Amino acid sequence: MKRIILTVSNDISYDQRMHRICESLANNGFSVLLVGRKRKHSIPLQTDSFSKKRLRCLFNSGPLFYAEYNVRLFIFLLFQPFDILCAIDLDTLLPNLFTAKLKRKKCLYDAHEFYTEVPELIGRSFTKKIWEKIAGYGIPKMTASYTVNDSLAAILSNQYHQEFKVVRNVPILVHHEKSKVRKEKFVLYQGAINKGRGLEELVLAMKNLSINLVLIGEGDLTKKIKQLIADHNLENQVSMKGFVEAKKLREYTSNAYIGYNLLDQHSKSYYYSLSNKFFDYIHAGIPSLSNNFPEYKRVNEKFKVTLLCDLKVEDIVKSINLLLSNQKLYDELESNCLKAQIEFNWQNEEKRLLDVYQNI
Repeated sequence: MKRIILTVSNDISYDQRMHRICESLANNGFSVLLVGRKRKHSIPLQTDSFSKKRLRCLFNSGPLFYAEYNVRLFIFLLFQPFDILCAIDLDTLLPNLFTAKLKRKKCLYDAHEFYTEVPELIGRSFTKKIWEKIAGYGIPKMTASYTVNDSLAAILSNQYHQEFKVVRNVPILVHHEKSKVRKEKFVLYQGAINKGRGLEELVLAMKNLSINLVLIGEGDLTKKIKQLIADHNLENQVSMKGFVEAKKLREYTSNAYIGYNLLDQHSKSYYYSLSNKFFDYIHAGIPSLSNNFPEYKRVNEKFKVTLLCDLKVEDIVKSINLLLSNQKLYDELESNCLKAQIEFNWQNEEKRLLDVYQNI
């Protein structure tokens, strides 16, 4: 049985994409280990069909964290038996590449995003150059690479002269009919509470809307968003739930009335994104707000499931009010979500994933 080790720099507990990937590989004859890091408030790991390991670090953020985690990961991998390593994004690429070279094994790269163009690197030219050097050195040496959409695959393939396959980040298809009756109408945002996610604009838009907002997730802007809510006396209209386990998250998503998926266009990583929350909303059968970016536009031209709008407070208010007042439009988008699920689901993407691993 071939042994695969996949590595991330997050806690792994809430990483639904990695859980789907690891489950699929394990269910198709591979021995799988997923490696991440253990944080101060990490929840206990759940039992799955694959193994998990979290490494402790003294530092939790910044350059010292990345340096420490890479060293710890390299040492850990050095003493592990494996046939294939897979680095998830640039922050785990070097220890995977060096260990695979030393042991003469295969190494894959899974690009969840356009890492050198994330918003956190805007205006930080020195840090960005370091990540660009790592990418330019390591990615061309990968045995195989894959990413989350066609736009990124084309850009990364051209930039690093390494073919990138596409494995979209989509949920498992569970056939169901969306209930038309909900106890409470609310707008839902799920994901990292980070820079460039349009959360400040969304909170400010709530001042002119007669619907509640639920924010699920944690991130660098958590304190700032809480303060913004307090400053505008929106505590009774906006609630922040923090991290939520996958089962509870699906309950929130299925009960939401509108999904929110707007991003800052100044980040190329966001501009060429195709986020998992976009597909989570589709699978929950709820219309959403999305940017007029290439990948969202492409899906919407085939299945009209979202309203495309700009990241401006007035546009957010206008779009949400349109969905609240136009029942015919809302029903159309909801119905199209059920159709889109049949194409964009993990059962289909799993075949692409297995093709990557079985062909190496």
